[in-house]
Amino acid sequence: MRRVIITALKILLVAIGILVLVVAGVILLDTVFPSQQVTDFTNVTFTDDGGATHHAYLAKPEGAGPHPGVLLIHEFFGLNADIVAKADILAREGYTVVAVDAYGGKTTQQVPRAILFVTTTPQERINRNVDAGYAYLAGLEGVDPQRIGAAGFCFGGTQVMRLGTRNPDLAAAAIFYGNGPIQDPAELGVMGQNGPVLGIYGEQDRGIPVSQVEGFKLAMDARGIDNQVTVYPGVGHAFVHAENITMPGAAQDAWRELLDFLAAALKKAQI
Repeated sequence: MRRVIITALKILLVAIGILVLVVAGVILLDTVFPSQQVTDFTNVTFTDDGGATHHAYLAKPEGAGPHPGVLLIHEFFGLNADIVAKADILAREGYTVVAVDAYGGKTTQQVPRAILFVTTTPQERINRNVDAGYAYLAGLEGVDPQRIGAAGFCFGGTQVMRLGTRNPDLAAAAIFYGNGPIQDPAELGVMGQNGPVLGIYGEQDRGIPVSQVEGFKLAMDARGIDNQVTVYPGVGHAFVHAENITMPGAAQDAWRELLDFLAAALKKAQI
């Protein structure tokens, strides 16, 4: 019996070792020969107050404005084609959209490297990049700085939630399945001070239990924050993408909910 256990442990250790080597190889290969680069998806650059240069994707609606603005924050892969497509779709709805590079120059198609981005990029750096994108959007000609909202997906949903806690001017915050929903009302900061909050989640999301979603809503309710939270049945994490929002189902319903939410929050006070 002991020999069987020892043999099984050895096999397990070998398997773990092989897995580690494979993951490390994927990360190294994608670092040396990247599958994509941030500049593949950006069309503007700008500098922040500290002189740092940022890249972003800017999508503009027709007409001179002033238009409401939307800051878009990508999933954990980084700025990519999906978030650019979403920006273009929102621009056709009448919003000036800035898809910000929250990592500051990193993007990938590989899950292991995306996980590395999330775990090694300091939150303070992410906050600076997001805040710089917001300031750039608010300062654009043809944008009404009083009507700027933010929407984010996965990693981006978490960052929109955090932006909402520190930016009192945010006129709308749309959080798509952002990990770590805040449970303590005291940690909500200035969230909802200048506009409502939308939360979109999947019932089968293994990383975000429905109990956490309910706790987030209870925390916002306790603070009197105007919010709407929807848990879509039959779907898990990251179920809304540019290519499936035109197809009947949860993704299309969630996208329509976003459009209705943004219209109510950002278009009602047009000047």
